[in-house]
Amino acid sequence: MKFYLSSFRLGNQATKLKILIPHGHIAYIPNALDFTNVDQTRRDAHIKQDLDSLRELGLRVETLNLHDYFGQQAALQAKLTEIGAIFVSGGNVFILRQAMKLSGLDVILTQSLLPKDVLYAGYSAAGCVLSPNLDAYKIVDDATETPYPELPEVIWTGLNLIDFAFLPHWDSDHPESATITQAVEYCQQHNLPYKTLRDGEVLIIE
Repeated sequence: MKFYLSSFRLGNQATKLKILIPHGHIAYIPNALDFTNVDQTRRDAHIKQDLDSLRELGLRVETLNLHDYFGQQAALQAKLTEIGAIFVSGGNVFILRQAMKLSGLDVILTQSLLPKDVLYAGYSAAGCVLSPNLDAYKIVDDATETPYPELPEVIWTGLNLIDFAFLPHWDSDHPESATITQAVEYCQQHNLPYKTLRDGEVLIIE
């Protein structure tokens, strides 16, 4: 699997993103935005901006809501194998982790159940959830957000697909920049490896 992990939105290597997508087709996953008391108008605008940005690259984009695949891991695996790439929205990393568990996406990714050329892309929470654990993110996101009745508890373990805490929005003009600085201090105090990215920066793993 290949990874395109941006601090915010598409980042500054969108041309490279397009090259990494094997079939010119990508599934957009918005579940990090499934807040309990969501502002639906704001959520819709956020999703539209993400979708428009991907389509401006000439990609064929479809929205894939993990909630539609809760308890249907095999169907989700088949869908992702067919599409060949996913782009995961930012939002709340704890909500995203819960949706991944309920749909089986965590197992699909960690057990390498997809073809090797499949691309995992996204920004902010999309990179954070790949970290070994989610402890540092309680400073940035509300860990008590449990919007799915099927899983009314916090998951503190990340997918462990990277060996450091992914810390986006560092030293950036972003509302979460100050809390990211606190997350950096948390990692330093607890001897946790981490990597900071400013908005615009992208981490690519091939």
